[in-house]
Amino acid sequence: MAVASGFATTISGAKMETLLSLNSSSYSTSSVSFVLPQDMRVSCKPPRNNCRRRVLLNNKGGGVRCEVSTASNDVALAAEIDPARVSSMSALEQLKTSAVDRYTKERASIVVIGLSIHTAPVEMREKLAIPEAEWPRAIGELCGLNHIEEAAVLSTCNRMEIYVVALSQHRGVKEVTEWMSKTSGVPVSEICEHRFLLYNNDATQHLFEVSAGLDSLVLGEGQILAQVKQVVKVGQGVVGFGRNISGLFKHAITVGKRVRTETNIAAGAVSVSSAAVELALMKLPESSHASARMLVIGAGKMGKLVIKHLVAKGCTKMVVVNRTGDRVAAIREELKDVEIIYKPFPDMLTCAAEADVVFTSTSSETPLFVRDDVKDLPPVGSEVGGSRLFVDISVPRNVGSCVSDLENVRVYNVDDLKEVVAANKEDRLRKAMEAQAIINEESKQFEAWRDSLETVPTIKKLRAYAERIRLAELEKCLSKMGDDISKKTRRAVDDLSRGIVNKLLHGPMQHLRCDGSDSRTLSETLENMHALNRMFSLETEVAVLEQKIRAKQSQK
Repeated sequence: MAVASGFATTISGAKMETLLSLNSSSYSTSSVSFVLPQDMRVSCKPPRNNCRRRVLLNNKGGGVRCEVSTASNDVALAAEIDPARVSSMSALEQLKTSAVDRYTKERASIVVIGLSIHTAPVEMREKLAIPEAEWPRAIGELCGLNHIEEAAVLSTCNRMEIYVVALSQHRGVKEVTEWMSKTSGVPVSEICEHRFLLYNNDATQHLFEVSAGLDSLVLGEGQILAQVKQVVKVGQGVVGFGRNISGLFKHAITVGKRVRTETNIAAGAVSVSSAAVELALMKLPESSHASARMLVIGAGKMGKLVIKHLVAKGCTKMVVVNRTGDRVAAIREELKDVEIIYKPFPDMLTCAAEADVVFTSTSSETPLFVRDDVKDLPPVGSEVGGSRLFVDISVPRNVGSCVSDLENVRVYNVDDLKEVVAANKEDRLRKAMEAQAIINEESKQFEAWRDSLETVPTIKKLRAYAERIRLAELEKCLSKMGDDISKKTRRAVDDLSRGIVNKLLHGPMQHLRCDGSDSRTLSETLENMHALNRMFSLETEVAVLEQKIRAKQSQK
């Protein structure tokens, strides 16, 4: 609708004159209605032919007439507003204020735009994945978007989620989605097909569930909590990882710890690495568990966990391929009763030829195994089922998708781990219900804390208001005292004025401060905030959201 889009343009920084002079091609064929200050209502029918819309001030009869001039001058509209306001506010200001007021009443929202193992295939997730080293850059680019104020990236093998504080939900989601498409090369339409969007309390609940392990492929797995902690660690000191987002992630860490402590949800649960080992053992004949030849490629965090879980399942010998031998030596020192043979990366194919099961967990962005490599490997024995197993827990994948087309080869990736978690469903649901009760409680606490932040602008405005009055009255006082007063006297008068203001503000400030832990106190605090805003006309200053958006645009 033309008028609505015009008002949106006002917020994005376009000149207000575009609202007052628009070509007829900009209008829809239906009538347009919008609300101006103090419930003044204007209904505009679309102009015909080549006409231009203009606002005319006309105090006759105590009103403003809004006309559409045409060749025949046969379309007109009128609305009555307070004549007193007409004398002090131009039509341009009235229209601008109405648009800005409606827009800025929308509270900045916490939004999550994400794709996970539940919504998107691994092929798409690996294209959108952002390495940890790139998170600060991504946060900076996201916060450079017009309607994004804060941001964080949670990118793991099972999910790619972007958390933002958006000054406008619709515009923010659009900008982030376009940014994701630009950085990954995935078309916007495909991202929209597989993404999920959550706002405010739903976004909060989602992250708390993620941190608690409720949204993981393996319920209660502890690795995701460590990854949430890493988001906070990487975000420290990064411009854009602001108060709301950092507070959200820190609270999520608290929730994750509390859920695991109080529900024992991690008991019997496994990480992705453990699930990979269990999947491999499920596919091997039980009689071959002790004799199967195991190869682990990559000795990072995931690879080390695979090794530990293999040992826990009774494996006493394995080959580990890694770029350097230092990490393998450290693992060998930790697991002294296990024979761990180190091989460098150039020997990878040779090692694969001698293995029955190959686990891959490296950060390589290109496949380590492709069809031509694997087809020439010698077959494995019938005692292990006659098929060589590749269990790829890397994102991006280390084993090319074409490898699975070969005979006597079976390839599994992170999406295939669902088989491992099919057991003990009733127990998982019971623990999940207990965890959900904790999450609901913690979500309310976080929302209360976030609500309490609303008083901060009022505190700043009230202090600034009082300081302006103090300085003005101090200047009057000093001018009356003459130019020959001493510095000591001048300082004493200044200190006196500061003391009076601080003592007068102490009570109101105390009633504006709240940590959000008590809902009754929070409600009273917000009532006090609104009362002070009304009493001192603090809401008449330029809207905070408009200031932020204009500041962003001035930087471009």
